[in-house]
Amino acid sequence: MRVLFVTPECFPLVKTGGLADVSAALPAALTRIGVDVRLLLPGYPAVLNGLSNTHEVGELITDLPGTERARLVLGHMPDGTLAYALDAPALYARPGNPYLGPDGKDWPDNAQRFAALSWAAAGFAAHESYDPWWRPDVIHGHDWQTGLMPAYLRTRPDRFGGPFRPGTVMTIHNIAYQGHFSPHLLGEVKLPASCYAMDGVEYYGGLGYLKAGCWYADRLTTVSHTYAHEIQTDEQGMGLQGLLSYRTHDLSGIVNGVDYGIWDPAADPHIAARYSPENPSGKAACKVDLQTAFGLEPRTDRPLAGIISRLTWHKGLDMVLENAAAWVAAGGQLAVLGTGEPWMEGGFRHLADWYPGSVGVRIGYDEALSHRIQAGSDLLLVPSRSEPCGLTQMYAMKYGTLPLVRRTGGLADTVIDATPAALNDGAATGFAFMNATGQELGFALRRAMAIFRKPELWNAMRARAMTRDFGWERPAREYLELYEGIGAE
Repeated sequence: MRVLFVTPECFPLVKTGGLADVSAALPAALTRIGVDVRLLLPGYPAVLNGLSNTHEVGELITDLPGTERARLVLGHMPDGTLAYALDAPALYARPGNPYLGPDGKDWPDNAQRFAALSWAAAGFAAHESYDPWWRPDVIHGHDWQTGLMPAYLRTRPDRFGGPFRPGTVMTIHNIAYQGHFSPHLLGEVKLPASCYAMDGVEYYGGLGYLKAGCWYADRLTTVSHTYAHEIQTDEQGMGLQGLLSYRTHDLSGIVNGVDYGIWDPAADPHIAARYSPENPSGKAACKVDLQTAFGLEPRTDRPLAGIISRLTWHKGLDMVLENAAAWVAAGGQLAVLGTGEPWMEGGFRHLADWYPGSVGVRIGYDEALSHRIQAGSDLLLVPSRSEPCGLTQMYAMKYGTLPLVRRTGGLADTVIDATPAALNDGAATGFAFMNATGQELGFALRRAMAIFRKPELWNAMRARAMTRDFGWERPAREYLELYEGIGAE
């Protein structure tokens, strides 16, 4: 089984979010079970500089804007995975964020930049493919940036009508990001006028890249079972709920995995002391280290809640601001790492000023510090209003840090709430609440505080959480089963 994995970012070369982690870990897991996987990435400077042993495999034959000097190069990722890069300097030779300019706004030619990526992916099905010795059985696109790939394969047989058409899979990592552009670009990105229709790429009077992928791909996936249901509802479907409901039998929810080669307290180089389920004593030293780093009072009897997140309303962190005073008054501490909306950054800064020794805040992102928060916290707060999958709650459990989450998306699928029944059965791994209100979050925090005051019960939950297996082997096998169900036409 040969699979081309098309993605706009991949750790460690370029990362803006969890998609980069998935793009690194899932191909590696598929390779371990015998799938021949290759990546296709935009040729950002970090990608071209990060690949080793590169050589050109072909030119991009198209008159898409910005592709006059485009070529495809093949090299090795740092972990050895083979990866193609679309080297198109006019489109990708830019510093900084892959999607945003220095002004913080979308690059004005994002439609053309990611049409070129999709065109390059579809090119593997052409009569004269880049590599006659390697043709994918399945092309797997990720998020709106790859949404035109199945559209090209379906609507441009003149260009991509090779000896066979690969099966296509489209994964929705976050339906809030859809790639919506002006309809006048239809000809510029080389789509036929006939596909500008409701049963095609038309989306609320514009050109929808994610809509295109959802309409034309053979199979659709998203990153948790609950999210697959949620995106078919008016509340979270973001305008695509009708289409996704229509294609419900082609839509699967596969929970993301965790790369335990990176996230494992028994081997983590970033934390103060290493520990494991069999020998958890090092976690106490990690808590003291975290309290010291954030200027918190170094006391083991105070429950320390960590936050590693974008500081936005969408992440539900306004509810944390609402409950912070009560949490501190009850003896709790708070360590916050993130960046986001100015009003929310300001709110957390004020908390740190009001409660020195109890609240510490770092505005920004620090990979090493995120590991220290996972290791040193007692609780990890993830009260998101929506969360397609979420990874931090799964990292937290491995580190013996109990997640407190809102019951949505992957958070609902991965965290077992500390209900009386779950506690009696020894199954509880965290805390969950249903409605996105400060009152419900406050109640969940009080439940967590009460159990923290019962060390035997808390330690039993911690031990259970640390033994949960969210590795990539299971999701990789689910994806392989999906690929085998499509095959090449």
